[in-house]
Amino acid sequence: MTRNNKTPKFPENFLWGGAIAANQAEGAWNVDGKGVAITDVVRGGIVAGAADEHVIEGENYPSHEAIDFYHRYKEDIALFAEMGMKCFRTSIAWTRIFPNGDEEEPNEKGLQFYDALFDELLKYGIEPVITLSHYETPLHLVNEYGGWTNRKLIGFFENYCRVVFSRYKDKVKFWLTFNEINNLHTIPYAAGAIRISNEDNKLQEIYQAAHHLFVANATVTKLCHEIIPDAKIGCMLTLSTATVYPNTPNPDDVFAAYELQRRSLFFSDVMLRGYYPSYVKRIWKENNIQVQMADGDLDMIMENTSDFLGCSYYKSSIFQANMSAEGNTGGILGLDNPYLEKTEWGWGIDAKGARYVFNAVYDRYQKPLLIVENGYGGVDHFNENGEIVDDARISFLNKHLIEISNAIEDGVEILGYTWWGPIDIVSAGTGEMKKRYGFIYVDKDNKGEGTLNRYKKKSFDWYKKIIETNGGILFD
Repeated sequence: MTRNNKTPKFPENFLWGGAIAANQAEGAWNVDGKGVAITDVVRGGIVAGAADEHVIEGENYPSHEAIDFYHRYKEDIALFAEMGMKCFRTSIAWTRIFPNGDEEEPNEKGLQFYDALFDELLKYGIEPVITLSHYETPLHLVNEYGGWTNRKLIGFFENYCRVVFSRYKDKVKFWLTFNEINNLHTIPYAAGAIRISNEDNKLQEIYQAAHHLFVANATVTKLCHEIIPDAKIGCMLTLSTATVYPNTPNPDDVFAAYELQRRSLFFSDVMLRGYYPSYVKRIWKENNIQVQMADGDLDMIMENTSDFLGCSYYKSSIFQANMSAEGNTGGILGLDNPYLEKTEWGWGIDAKGARYVFNAVYDRYQKPLLIVENGYGGVDHFNENGEIVDDARISFLNKHLIEISNAIEDGVEILGYTWWGPIDIVSAGTGEMKKRYGFIYVDKDNKGEGTLNRYKKKSFDWYKKIIETNGGILFD
């Protein structure tokens, strides 16, 4: 049942905002003591590109300059404030704080940068929403330890989090642990800092890394509650990989889609419920997976569940039996859905899918949702009047917000919505600037050329009106 769309429904304290990631925006990749992160050696995006073992002289790495947010954050935050944003999600680059990841003492210049960044946000009344690990694991932890397959990373991550919780306890009240942790299956290098050397052993490595990530998630959740008692800390999943429709009513297709959805929600099952679901036992048995656990791990996971579910949603997928589940950051590749319009990158626009999946996960967990990524990647051009009229982006935004409002009316507790990304940044999937998401245009092209000047698009003023009216303008 869908209510009358003339009746807006967003809570009074709804957190309207925008979201970026350090590795896609900051640039300054080796400035002020910053170390090399896994994304700093990726050419062409974390999905479509290649990851080198070290930085190769003369190669183009999009993260090295990105949009130079590191030096331009004040002017960008002023624009965010002009839009009326209530919150802003970004990430701390782990390698700014611990360049190699395994040091005992932090890099003070890195800490000072985030002090200044958070102060600038708070000056405008913008709440920081901070991701602790957004595809930014120190490269040293991959080369030296093998990434999250190694239990030692739990301690390194705990040390890093202890430092930033203690430093920013009066400035940051919303935290996220691992970005899109359930992408461990599709992009293990980005999500788990794992280089899969043997495809036959891939699932063993993924589930072992997942266990270490679960223990780390619980450990720092406990730590956050101890150091910042009034803070909330959530896990973060892509729900694009959980929005799966069967290709036909054939029971084989229906169950294949169900199993794929469950593969995605396995991660939130553990972090929000506090225990391993029974269905994983069969997966481990049939794939000869032996996950090594230490005494106390399961108690730690049980006693320190995430406070809320942070999530991204871009698209849905159609799936059928005997089909490969490999895909990309926007979701599994899936089959073509003839009922949906598509973006210029071929992603189906499925606003109703947002309402569907938000209801599904809230029914499953009864914990609040924070929508920290939803956006439209397209090609933008200046018209003869020097304007960027991005009506397709506005249409995408409107349709999704109406369905999110429907989900709230359905009874889903949603804390806020941060558009990905409010300013053009480097695409994670392809490493492009041409694939633009922002309400603010950044003059930079795929070759890394441009002035980096910022320009407002038509969508800038429209999102401002949405925030001003708490979504009411959507229903006029």
